[in-house]
Amino acid sequence: MIDRLQKYKDRLEAYYTAELAILGGAQSYAIGGRNLTRANLAEVRQMIEYLINRIEMEEARVNGKGRNKVLGAIPRDF
Repeated sequence: MIDRLQKYKDRLEAYYTAELAILGGAQSYAIGGRNLTRANLAEVRQMIEYLINRIEMEEARVNGKGRNKVLGAIPRDF
């Protein structure tokens, strides 16, 4: 899980770099060896938001606060 968390953080850093390049006027950039042309700032920002959410989920999971944690159970007699 920590490996996945680090990968998300690395990708987020790459997208922040791409965002800065786009804001600086670049219309093409490279992420992970892939060259992209006609950069779309909206798509880059959308991916940044996605990666931030994934990082938060992974950090919560690593800290034992994942969304699948059972807080209590109600016994029922069917």
